[in-house]
Amino acid sequence: MFKKLDEVEKKYNEISELLVKPEIISDRTKYQKYTKAHAELFDLVKEYQEHKKINKNIAETKQMLHEADKEPELKELIEDELADLHSQQEELIIKLKKMLLPKDPLDDKNILLEIRAGTGGEEAALFVSDLFRMYSKYAESKKWRIEVLSSHLTGVGGLKEIIILIEGKQVYSRLKYESGVHRVQRVPVTESSGRIHTSAVTVAVLPEAEDVEVDMDPNDLKIDVYRSQGPGGQSVNTTDSAVRITHKPTGLVVTCQDEKSQHKNKAKALKILKARLLDKYQQEQMKEISEKRKSQVGSGDRSERIRTYNFPQGRVSDHRIKLTLHKLTLILEGELDMVISPLITHYQAEALKHVA
Repeated sequence: MFKKLDEVEKKYNEISELLVKPEIISDRTKYQKYTKAHAELFDLVKEYQEHKKINKNIAETKQMLHEADKEPELKELIEDELADLHSQQEELIIKLKKMLLPKDPLDDKNILLEIRAGTGGEEAALFVSDLFRMYSKYAESKKWRIEVLSSHLTGVGGLKEIIILIEGKQVYSRLKYESGVHRVQRVPVTESSGRIHTSAVTVAVLPEAEDVEVDMDPNDLKIDVYRSQGPGGQSVNTTDSAVRITHKPTGLVVTCQDEKSQHKNKAKALKILKARLLDKYQQEQMKEISEKRKSQVGSGDRSERIRTYNFPQGRVSDHRIKLTLHKLTLILEGELDMVISPLITHYQAEALKHVA
């Protein structure tokens, strides 16, 4: 680790020297490039220099301790100072290891969040609505922007599925561990005998795809248009505004009918399809990586049951990190950080095990 830090510091110093050269300052493109690189390394180098400073202080304090053998009171003070320096050293080492972890290139991306009803019929559809509200409130607290791309209502006010675009700072980095099966245990509104039912909803977090990331040949697309339909199957529009796009090579199908404009529905459907294609390629790559790497980043398997929301006990349990919180109401009101932050800490700790 320290060899790598020495290399980073050397590179940082080289860039610092370049930034004061007239030929670099006069070249706007080069100057911006080096300024950005300098800024990216600044925090890491600053912490490493602090670590070296503490190491120097430890060496000097040890020498003072050796010289204070015959002065018990002074020796005790020096021992306390040495213990404090060792504590600072350990904290800095952990911090440096975290800063050296490979950055997930997707962390800064916007996401498409897909929530779908699984087992449980209407009760599962109602819970899709609850999760949509939960994520919307969480996004609002982070000042992220939400746009509904596609939704399928059910007869009792639930959602068979909903796909939303969430845009903002570090969206994927905060929500990437939400993919999986979310289980709900409660008495459904349709249940007259008061029995607790267990239903399931699946959540998929897909990074938004840029055009350069997905090579999508227009000839590979089959585009159909038809009239939008409501929950009961009745037409809700008088024009052929609904759009269904089939990606022929993969068989992926996306439909969108929320907008009255065919062009808007087509644009939304293409956005969803690109994200799904990017995700499909990433999932295929994940299968090829080693089990060691999987243990560092989590399996990403959406069939995995990740969380249970138990209404009778007011409890939320995340099964991956054995976290149980009796704060169901707060979490459903969007206070998700009490679950998300421990998840991020857990996966960082797992990754740190592999940093030498």
